[in-house]
Order: sequence, then structure tokens, then C-alpha cells
Amino acid sequence: MFPYQRPRRLRKNETIRRMVRETSLSPDNFIYPLFVTYGKNVRKEIKSMPGCFQESVDRIVKHAKEVYSLGIPAIILFGIPEHKDEIGSEAFNPQGVVQKAIRAIKDKVPGLYVITDVCMCEYTSHGHCGIIEGSDVKNDPTLELLAQEALSHAKAGADMVAPSDMMDGRVEAIRTALDDEGFIETPIMSYAAKYASAFYGPFREAAESVPQFGDRRSYQMDPANRREAVKEVALDIEEGADIVMVKPAMTYLDVISDIKEHFSLPVAAYNVSGEYSVIKAAAKMGWIDEERAMMEVLTSIKRAGADIILTYFAKDAAKVLNR
Repeated sequence: MFPYQRPRRLRKNETIRRMVRETSLSPDNFIYPLFVTYGKNVRKEIKSMPGCFQESVDRIVKHAKEVYSLGIPAIILFGIPEHKDEIGSEAFNPQGVVQKAIRAIKDKVPGLYVITDVCMCEYTSHGHCGIIEGSDVKNDPTLELLAQEALSHAKAGADMVAPSDMMDGRVEAIRTALDDEGFIETPIMSYAAKYASAFYGPFREAAESVPQFGDRRSYQMDPANRREAVKEVALDIEEGADIVMVKPAMTYLDVISDIKEHFSLPVAAYNVSGEYSVIKAAAKMGWIDEERAMMEVLTSIKRAGADIILTYFAKDAAKVLNR
């Protein structure tokens, strides 16, 4: 009797759908980004990222406890310093906001895995990710500063460092600096395939890192390039990366899939600020169901091959998954 094969048999109810589901999400898959700033008792909502905040160290410890209580295993810290200069010296200040936050969180929430973003853009007066000569971001002089920053995070107690600058050779520079100081067990999660994306706009408000001139296309990847991502990841693995990341996630699912297919290391993907804010805005207008859209997007990133998802939706998604 036609049709003999009826795929709908396995979609009849939620029980059978769960049983045959190919991709599953867990809070264990998430890393939640936090923005730490100077001052005390500061909790300033980021207008373009509803539900996300710039927080002083005392407030971010409380937030970290909430994150951990939801079963989310890790956070990644971004810093907003009180003072900026040409070389971003607050990035590697032992008493900088990130370094203070690491120590405070590891003291009060020791089970939470603390990852730090390693870049200069939040700390430089010009908003670029390295040392400037004329209008050019100089690659090799920047490596020493990135290594100092990563080392300062490790000394403060960071569990992992994550360079996001896209300077050539920065993974090796950081690995060497960590190893030379005895931090041989501190892993590196490299932003290996980071594209010059239009979806970073809200983050630049959050991190106060808008470039004062030009843009970042001379060091971040061209969105049109797919094969180049494999090359970038291979180079970072050769230099000592332990986890490799694709950023953004939603518009680069093909790249996530390629990296998963080509390499055996864990693959992370960053569900970036613009991807988050688009869903938040559409939901506010009543155009989409926020919860369903959120879970569909995160599932698609996992389905594409991501083992780890950095996402501002982590808390909301964990609450759904914990029901």
C-alpha cells in the first residue's frame, strides 16, 4: 500500500521525537560571556543587548554564581578599563578589571571554569586590536603585548585563555609565554576563524571597543572565504591551540561543519551579539517566538558540528533545558 515508507511515524508525538532526535543540547555545551568594568555596585544594561550588562567585580561575582547554579560550566570575561592608552596597557595590568574579576570569581565560585578573552581592542584608545603605526595595525609588535596579557590572566587564576585578535602567530607567542612561566596546563581556545562581520555591532557598545578610524578587515577574515578558514585553523593547531573557534556562528554554519570534518580538536562557535540582538528585537516586535527561535539557532550551531557554543542566550537556554 502506497506509501510504504512513512517518515511521519517517527514524528507522531514528543516522546518518539525525543527518542530519534539526532542533535541534543545541554547546558554543558555553553559558555556565557560577561563584561566586567571598573567601580563598585555597577550593573549597567547594554541597550543593544537586552539582558546583558557591564558589571563591576562585586556584581559580576553574584552573576557568576547565578550562571553556575544553572549548570553552565564556564564563562568568558571581557574587560572595560577605566583608562585606555595607545598600547592598551590595562590589558596586562595585574590589578586590571579582568585580573581582579578572575581572582574574585575563583575565590567565590571555584567550580566555575573561567576563560578570558585576550585582545587589545577594549583597552586601546584607538579601538584596534594591536599596536598602531600610522594607520596600520602592526602584527609582530602586538604579539608581545598579547602574550603579556594572557600571562597576566593565567597568573590571576584563569582556567583558559582565548586570543581573539587575529594577529598571525599569536597562539605560538602565548603558548611560549605560558610555558616559560610554568603554565603548561593552561589551555588556549583560539578564535581561529574570526570573520570581519557586521554582526559585532552590539558587542562594540558592550565592550566600548569601536575603532576610532578604519575597520578590522586587514586582520579579520573576509566573509566570502570558506577554504581560508581551514588554513587558519590548521595554523593555530600547529602553534598549540587546544580548542578552535569559528566566529560568528549563525552565518558560518558551513565553516563550522568544515572545521569539524577536517580536525579532531574540539570546535567552539560564537553566537555573537548581533545574532542575539536580532532575535531579541524581532521577539520584542512580536514577529517571532523568542524561545523557539533561540533553541532552533543553538541547535543548528550544534548540528553543524560545534562542541561548545559561546552565547548570550546561555542562561535562558539552560532554563529551558533544565525544565
